[in-house]
Amino acid sequence: QVQLVESGGGLVQAGDSLRLSCAASGRTFSNYAMAWFRQAPGKEREFVAVISWSSGNTYYADSGKGRFTISRDNAKNTVYLQMNSLKPEDTAVYYCAVRPAYYSLSLTYYRSVRDYDSWGQGTQVTVSS
Repeated sequence: QVQLVESGGGLVQAGDSLRLSCAASGRTFSNYAMAWFRQAPGKEREFVAVISWSSGNTYYADSGKGRFTISRDNAKNTVYLQMNSLKPEDTAVYYCAVRPAYYSLSLTYYRSVRDYDSWGQGTQVTVSS
């Protein structure tokens, strides 16, 4: 069982940047992927980005492509989401999550909320106009 703790959210102006962090502890998968999801009030939780822990390969939702960068620090067991050029529509609670990773499966198939085993409590990101 993996415990995940997100941090780094806050209130920013449109065009600003934020870097979210997700620290993992406890049991982890030998091969796993860590992802960021977000959920706005009254909406479904949606995929943002995913990274393979072993390879570092990444995949992004169209919403953040070109603006967001997911990365990991192996020594710190931490995944980051660098968010640049933030827009009001980026406002949401951002969650990190963990699921098993398979080398034969493209990261384009790591977008489903249902496939992730562990979740953090989320960190609020609010982008004002």
